Amino acid sequence: MTQARMVTIDGNEAAAYIAHMTNEVIAIYPITPSSPMGEYSETWSSQGLKNLWGTVPEVVEMQSEGGAAGAIHGALQTGSLATTFTASQGLLLMIPNMYKIAGELTSFVMHVAARSLAAQGLSIFGDHGDVMAARSTGFAYLVSNSVLEAMDMALIAQAATLEARVPILHFFDGFRTSHEVAKVDQIPVEVVREMIDDKLVFAHRTRALTPDHPFMRGTSQNPDVYFQARESVNPFYEHMPGIVQKTMDKFAGLTGRQYHLYEYAGAPDADRVIILMGSGAEAVEEVVDHINNNHNQKVGVAKVRLFRPFAADELLKVIPATAKRIAVMDRTKEPGADGEPLYKDVVTALSEDYTGGAGKFAALPRVVGGRYGLSSKEFTPGMVKGVFDELKKDHPKNHFTIGIFDDLSHTSLEWDEDFRTDAGQGVMRCMFYGLGSDGTVGANKNTIKIMGEESGLYG
Repeated sequence: MTQARMVTIDGNEAAAYIAHMTNEVIAIYPITPSSPMGEYSETWSSQGLKNLWGTVPEVVEMQSEGGAAGAIHGALQTGSLATTFTASQGLLLMIPNMYKIAGELTSFVMHVAARSLAAQGLSIFGDHGDVMAARSTGFAYLVSNSVLEAMDMALIAQAATLEARVPILHFFDGFRTSHEVAKVDQIPVEVVREMIDDKLVFAHRTRALTPDHPFMRGTSQNPDVYFQARESVNPFYEHMPGIVQKTMDKFAGLTGRQYHLYEYAGAPDADRVIILMGSGAEAVEEVVDHINNNHNQKVGVAKVRLFRPFAADELLKVIPATAKRIAVMDRTKEPGADGEPLYKDVVTALSEDYTGGAGKFAALPRVVGGRYGLSSKEFTPGMVKGVFDELKKDHPKNHFTIGIFDDLSHTSLEWDEDFRTDAGQGVMRCMFYGLGSDGTVGANKNTIKIMGEESGLYG
């Protein structure tokens, strides 16, 4: 295990640190809240900071996100290691190229600070609306819940995509994680070097389009072959979860930080479980610990890390067989659908397991879906407890919302605004006051960095 050093950074810098070190071409176009990833990369390259192979990554700013995706697609086809960063409408402009990159089984990682989409109004704040809009492109989805995970998953994604040949969209919550400042163990260069297999890099290079060994790619296909060719990728997606878990295990051996595709926290015999992904999982786990330790109840949380390909069997392994009520929390809204994406995946997983015979559960758990945190709406411990309280009922509300008062369609749950966990014990809390445009955000981040770097405290 290699000794790491402590650094105080935000989620964008954590992801960009790995992206810059493991790529040669970085095509960017700024969009909040992902812009700092491109800015960090541009700064580092301008300073002559080299990647793993001793070259300075070429950072090029295009005139749109569509241009950035096109440039990346082209760079990948020449055998280069390339990446980009984006969010929201910017990600939607990349979708056409994403279908091509995935369809051609190209090793590639893009990093997304997940953000709301402009619908009835524009919002620069975070939820999963953008990444969910691109989930059918064929990209694998790997989710980070914290600043440390943004760095760790960026490396795991880069190593896994080289072996699997399935491109990965690595995302974390915009602002909530992308701009959160935390004191973390920085992954040493030696660990990055150990994680990236040069044989797989060379294999990526041999798949480049070049006159030296011509290869036909990007053809027009008619009905006689398109269907068969579309199905030919199935083995790659079937092997993908195993490759990602193997990469996580290798990372654990080098750093001591063990991750799993789906992780459970809470009572091993919980009767109520919440399933979700992203930074909200951190809040739920804190409440789970508090409820189990102080309220004599048995609850738990299942955290989704690999959303695509969705490995249903691996998810079911971590959910206690005692679970009778499950709430699946989505940080997005799909108007007109009979449920949000993660909810529908979980319902399908449970149903297929149960109806397939010899399933895990003696009786199918009651599953309800809920929406939370759109446009960075608060998701507090009281709200988490409100969901667990709802699950106690004989007929818990399905397709609910938490965190708002919905007096129009009456989807919202009640919660105790005064509920607190005991996580504050031994914790120093500060409140900063500021006015718009007076530099408060930058000053606060600097203050937190000073506290993290010049004291024994963890910012």
